[in-house]
Amino acid sequence: MKILILEDEKEISESIAAFLKKEGYVCDFAEKLTKASQLVNLFEYDCALIDLMLPDGSGLDLINLIKQKQPKCGVVVISAKNSLDDKVSGLNLGADDYLTKPFHLVELNARIKSLLRRRNFDGNNVIEFEDIKIELEKRKVSIKNKVIELTRREYDLLLFFMSNKERVLTKEAITEHIWGDNSNAFDNLDFVYTHIKNLRKKLSESGAVDNIQSVYGVGYKFAAK
Repeated sequence: MKILILEDEKEISESIAAFLKKEGYVCDFAEKLTKASQLVNLFEYDCALIDLMLPDGSGLDLINLIKQKQPKCGVVVISAKNSLDDKVSGLNLGADDYLTKPFHLVELNARIKSLLRRRNFDGNNVIEFEDIKIELEKRKVSIKNKVIELTRREYDLLLFFMSNKERVLTKEAITEHIWGDNSNAFDNLDFVYTHIKNLRKKLSESGAVDNIQSVYGVGYKFAAK
């Protein structure tokens, strides 16, 4: 899952990103509205954490942009301002939740998980597709009730595919979503094929149908056989 953090206080932004990365998220962060807007126009996000008070504008403007460009992206407002008007304005624009600083990172994490479950999986903690079952809180995958061991990247790939069923995903989109900024370190995208090949093998060996379809010259699609 990929998260955008718009926060002008660098120490807060970095501490949030460090915590969420340990939880398995890919994070991009911006200190100004201008940079955050550029990122929204370039990349897709599952969730955005948005401060309202910024050096070059209001975080409310980014909420508006996200709802135009990426309506599936969840929004959590994180702000030191506890004004009812600001809270109502953010929620009216489409924000899903509101946290007043200072807050505990574990609470932020819980709210993000809840938001992603509501938006991507109808609020369910367990998602299933044919023989595959994922328990989100435990990051556990089972095939026909038998648990299989996946690496972190394999798990993230499977969850990304299952969150985007019947949708063609380019290698570039997969790389950016799963590896984030680290993708710049690779000379080519052959490693994506390797990870998907390993995931397919583990699913197949566990008795699952191969739902990952190659779309020649474009990327992959997760669909029923």
